[in-house]
Amino acid sequence: MAKGKQKKQAVAEATAAPGKMSRKEFEKELAKLQVELTRLQTWVKAKGARVIVVFEGRDTAGKGGVISRITARTSPRVYRHVALPAPSDREKTQVYIQRYIAQFPAAGEIILFDRSWYNRAGVERVMGFCTNEQYERFLALVPTVEREMIVKNGIILRKYFLDVSQDEQRRRFEARINDPVKHWKLSPMDTESVRRWWDYAAAYERMIRATHTPEAPWHIVPADDKRCARLNLIRHLLDSIPYKKVDMDLPKMPKAQPRPKGASEGLGAGQPIPGHY
Repeated sequence: MAKGKQKKQAVAEATAAPGKMSRKEFEKELAKLQVELTRLQTWVKAKGARVIVVFEGRDTAGKGGVISRITARTSPRVYRHVALPAPSDREKTQVYIQRYIAQFPAAGEIILFDRSWYNRAGVERVMGFCTNEQYERFLALVPTVEREMIVKNGIILRKYFLDVSQDEQRRRFEARINDPVKHWKLSPMDTESVRRWWDYAAAYERMIRATHTPEAPWHIVPADDKRCARLNLIRHLLDSIPYKKVDMDLPKMPKAQPRPKGASEGLGAGQPIPGHY
């Protein structure tokens, strides 16, 4: 190993937070939880249950990261990741929550909202994309909507807010700027979320106080340690839903039909791609 690389590794190890979970330990625990996520999936399908999971939080808090760990070993037909873009001109004229309702689950589905209707109480409030009247109406109405339209309609609703410290957010943004693979995550709004840290703090505090109800409580996830945050959130989600293991009627491997005379093992049609690796 080059001396420069050795020095960087030594510095990283020396400055690592004490007691921080190793990647090996994280992967081991995650694998156990992913087995349970598939069992939840089977139960949801068997019971025709409907589940909504809302992921909110500061920029860089790790919403997409935890969602990707949930969906990595599960069926996209059951666990549906919903990350809506900015509303179109037509959608801007609709009832505010209308485009989110269109994504609500049918029987046997779990919808993972990567940001949700709470955009109105976060970025729209801080950046001035909604009026004060629209903002106040949202905070007044959303607890009733969640209670009457979601929870009392038999849909399981879980709301998570991933929170990071100011220093950690800055560190993660800098890492994104320096990593070409993460450039797609950057937007002009990111610098504003860094600059307006305390405006967002006040907005999120009021949002949670106004919409934390017995029927739809907010669950706060400290997320400075990404690995622990991901495991803790998934564990809480699994513990909060009374699912049971459903026995599956697994197929047996059939005997293959005999090979026809003159048939080749591979495909004779088409053009193979170059073998670079």
